[in-house]
Amino acid sequence: MKNIHKQAKLILITGGSGSGKSAYGEEMACELGENGEKYYIATMQPFDEECRKRIERHRLLRADKGFETIEQYRNIEEAVKVIKSRNNNTAVESTTVLLECMSNLLANEMYTSKGEKTYWSEVCDHIIDGIGKLQAVCGHLIIISNEVFSDGCDYDGETLSYIFMLGEINKRIALQAEQVYEVVCGIPVGKK
Repeated sequence: MKNIHKQAKLILITGGSGSGKSAYGEEMACELGENGEKYYIATMQPFDEECRKRIERHRLLRADKGFETIEQYRNIEEAVKVIKSRNNNTAVESTTVLLECMSNLLANEMYTSKGEKTYWSEVCDHIIDGIGKLQAVCGHLIIISNEVFSDGCDYDGETLSYIFMLGEINKRIALQAEQVYEVVCGIPVGKK
């Protein structure tokens, strides 16, 4: 993987659950950020024991990789303030940000912590605007997102709305991205 991604500004990595997309994104972020600051924006809220176990597993996997973790469950643009305050005069181009993961961020934006719905029509634009603000403070922004569109199941209206919005966000990010990968069985497949 050495030197393949050096020119990328925005990179989207998708894949199914357990596909290896997170490990691939972390590996890429470590390579791109080897001479600068590396930030891991964690979007999963610890709602229950299963979530806490997943969060802990991810923390252990990246423990010695030099990431500064920012827990940002909603309003991703707020992470920009944290990055600016912690960057210690590091040049923007040598800062790498890994956002893990868009699927959780979208769910968090769609529903408040009390389960109340937000205005869904504004959610996609809000997230994409936040992504743009993140791009302004880093040399490389790697976004991990789930591929949830091909299971062939029938879902209720709210779940379909979530799937549709995640698809829309993924498409909009992919259009802006310099590189797009889908990870299948641990193998990254370049799409763009």
